[in-house]
Amino acid sequence: MAQYTRTQVAQAMRETGLVPLFFHRDIELGKKVLKACYDGGARLMEFTARGDFAHEVFGELNTYALKELPGMMMGVGSVTDAASASLYMALGANFVVTPVLREDIAIACNRRKVLWSPGCGSLTEIARAEELGCEIVKLFPGGTYGPNFVKDIKGPQPWTEVMPTGGVSPTEESLGAWFAAGVTCVGMGSKLISKEILANGDFAALEAAVTQSLDIIKKLRG
Repeated sequence: MAQYTRTQVAQAMRETGLVPLFFHRDIELGKKVLKACYDGGARLMEFTARGDFAHEVFGELNTYALKELPGMMMGVGSVTDAASASLYMALGANFVVTPVLREDIAIACNRRKVLWSPGCGSLTEIARAEELGCEIVKLFPGGTYGPNFVKDIKGPQPWTEVMPTGGVSPTEESLGAWFAAGVTCVGMGSKLISKEILANGDFAALEAAVTQSLDIIKKLRG
């Protein structure tokens, strides 16, 4: 079961402003990625469950995080049904992220008081997600909608908290546009944890990239 409450997870998203996204079948490589992100200051990791036997990899990585990386909150992304959500929560997922709004997933997560963040692409979907108890909505694909979408929806719904995923880069220009629009945090995958870093095993570069991203976010927030 989750080791961190939904309140703790939501607060970590608000405080750090960054959720790295990652998937790889190699468990040992995954541990190194986790450690680099942790050492760089990240306290959340969304494991994007897109491969065969991904739940087995997640279980190993979450066990490692709980033992070696105090305060690291492992969650799962790319979840498409309640059964999958329940499986990952049984393996200790502290939050569940989905590409679309699924009410069956909302019910499964709320029953266990686990934070869930559904992918939404309209104000109607966002409002429905919030009616179902969502704290922080995932804007997906973020690159399709862009920062202006966030700015526009914050007008009629200033209470809405948004996490764009996709279309976010670890640069001051990209992060500046999103945070100026009013996002709570951002999700970053391959733009942060690049194929080059993984291929070269350059985890020092990953740690530096995470640190730099967090520094930029802190600066943008003043």
